[in-house]
Amino acid sequence: MSADLHPRSGSPEPGAADVTTELAERAALTSGSSTWHTTAAVGVPLLVLADGPHGVRRQRGGGDALGIGTSVPATCFPPAVGLGATWDVDLLRRVGAALGAEARALDVDVLLAPGMNIKRSPLNGRNFEYLSEDPFLTGRLAAAMVEGIQSAGVAACIKHFAVNNQETDRMRVSADVDDRALREVYLAAFEHVVRTARPWMVMSAYNRVNGVPASEHPWLLTEVLRDEWGYDGVVVSDWGAVEDRVAAVRAGLDLEMPPSGTDERIVAAVTAGELDEAVLDRVADRMARLAERVRATAPARPEGWVEGSASDDDLADMRAAHHALAREAATASVVLLKNDGRLLPLDRAAGQSVAVVGELARTPRFQGGGSSRVVPTRLSSALDALSGRLGDRLRFAAGYTLDGTPSRELVDEAVATARDADVAVVFLGLPEAAESEGFDRTTIDLPDDQLALLSAVAEVAPEVVVVLSNGGVVSVSPWQDRAGAVLEGWLLGQAGGEAVADLLLGDAAPSGRLAEAIPLRLADHPSHLHFPGRDGTVTYGEGTYVGYRQLDTLDVPVAYPFGHGLTYTTFAYSDPRVTACGENAWEISWTVTNTGPRAGREVAQLYVGRQEDRPTRPRVQLAGFASVALEPGASQRVALPLRARDLSTWDAAHRRWSLAAGTYDVRMGASSRDVRLVATVETGGDRFLPPLTRMSTIGEWRADPAGSEVLSALLGRFAAAAGRGTVAPELLRMLDDFPLVKLRTFRLGLTEEVIDGLVEQVAAEHRRLVDSGRYRSS
Repeated sequence: MSADLHPRSGSPEPGAADVTTELAERAALTSGSSTWHTTAAVGVPLLVLADGPHGVRRQRGGGDALGIGTSVPATCFPPAVGLGATWDVDLLRRVGAALGAEARALDVDVLLAPGMNIKRSPLNGRNFEYLSEDPFLTGRLAAAMVEGIQSAGVAACIKHFAVNNQETDRMRVSADVDDRALREVYLAAFEHVVRTARPWMVMSAYNRVNGVPASEHPWLLTEVLRDEWGYDGVVVSDWGAVEDRVAAVRAGLDLEMPPSGTDERIVAAVTAGELDEAVLDRVADRMARLAERVRATAPARPEGWVEGSASDDDLADMRAAHHALAREAATASVVLLKNDGRLLPLDRAAGQSVAVVGELARTPRFQGGGSSRVVPTRLSSALDALSGRLGDRLRFAAGYTLDGTPSRELVDEAVATARDADVAVVFLGLPEAAESEGFDRTTIDLPDDQLALLSAVAEVAPEVVVVLSNGGVVSVSPWQDRAGAVLEGWLLGQAGGEAVADLLLGDAAPSGRLAEAIPLRLADHPSHLHFPGRDGTVTYGEGTYVGYRQLDTLDVPVAYPFGHGLTYTTFAYSDPRVTACGENAWEISWTVTNTGPRAGREVAQLYVGRQEDRPTRPRVQLAGFASVALEPGASQRVALPLRARDLSTWDAAHRRWSLAAGTYDVRMGASSRDVRLVATVETGGDRFLPPLTRMSTIGEWRADPAGSEVLSALLGRFAAAAGRGTVAPELLRMLDDFPLVKLRTFRLGLTEEVIDGLVEQVAAEHRRLVDSGRYRSS
């Protein structure tokens, strides 16, 4: 850290008053100066923060403290629920760069984006802000977004760290999750982003993790994030999350936002010796480093440019380009769930008359409620976009009200409009009151009045297309047989109306893929019996079997599987190859060919699972994906890396990633269940020798290359004591669960001294095996 940013030496010996003042200034760095500003102190400049998972929410001067709904207009990109469905790393990097550029133009230093919590339950009211139920997909997409944002010299802030998967009681609830699920599911995406994209800020979550508030969690914020993953940036609290200021700073939280006005507690704790003063030095170093990064990596400004001087023309040009990018992103977000008889795209050349039904076509729901709400620079509706292209061939009927008030008149009008058309395009979805930050849903069903409207329209319309607008998964199985085609439109940002029109009319082809499985029933979902908990605790009883990982492991029927998405062409997979690239490393490759009539984009997906009679891990787990754009008849070779980590599980007993020996299936396909090619890889595992102790079981001793030899004589004595030549198989199975030390009472000569000797003997043999290179100790 440069001395001019944080001078702490080289000055005359300070007096007591000077020391107290300097301590207070350093303590002031641990909280903001206002809702959206850090504190300038001890040479560290003030920084501006803004919300922005899908758009820059820069508060206007003089507005309310949070600025929700009154922020400066900015491009509203599709929320994460849409961006996650793109499965497009390059697109998210470009969206991130656009967000960073707008933040820079609006004098924002830190953008609170991306949100990357796992979609544990479809009921989470904030799922629209998150990317996927899968940590591999979440990590790759979030890393690209971070890289894009920071390329503009703006700090990305990944959130919410960690295990923040519901809104119910979010300020207090303890997410109780076992170590393996924590590592493999809820921390894995954060780990990937921290290690690869190096974000400059991390936001801690509201909730507790196994009883400890996330903002005061030394294991989470220091041991894992900093010591293990090597994170060197700033940790900021979620707004209003901190309960104990001193405990939070001690645990590794650098910045409380917004300020609670309790900096004197930090000063008092240091003065009383309850908080090491060196902790404040580390906070100052990190805040100074953040300021240096923002200033050092900001793109060059035009000559004569000063803060806040971006011209209206410059902003207009930027916003026009970003609206086009928002349209591209919205188009890529939409998932074509079904398309019976190739109903879509609509045939404009045939002169089809089209009935557009549903208030959501005219009044689009393009983003979620709460702190992420952006004031868009412009807004398109699907009705306007379709009307401009179809002219007098289009008729519109609202069909329902957005507040759910039943209206027989609106239904009758919609039925009459649909009866006279060749095709009815029905817009259905969740009203804003049904899902938002701050509360969870209780159902995944669409509103009853909308379903009644669909039934009435389907009775008279020759063809029916449904377009959905929703931030969280909705059930489709009760009604989708009434529609020939279904487009899952999520929430698509300010250009969503144009994107939907492009897809319906064939000016673009769908390319989105589900980033979460759609269950037949809410009761089928792995989280159903455990969400949202009670009495201040939510138990993550499904463990690592989150979403499709359990549904596919148990072969539970689903409406649509993870990774599913159709388009207006078809693709074939061929020629799979597995190439070894070193120890426990492979390249998996195959050819994708466009076998249909028009250009399209395929998302080729790679899944892995261990061959085992009884599952000890998910049988299907995403390990790679590639976006492939092909003209009709064209082919492209896909090659994806497969590494030891992709096959590993977390060994909680030894606190390490463990690669088990065995055969692993490698599945290549268009979804987790649409598998086109299968290959296998063999591995001898990581050859880890776990230490054997007095409390290690007989089974663990028998499975160990050294322990099995040591035990052979012991088991012989056990058999002799029972009057047998060998230990009976059923007795051996029972003994396998006995810790070695527990056999000392069975009159086999196993004294405490003998047991300690066996442990020392095995430890020596382990050292010899490790020194020989045959095994590893870590």
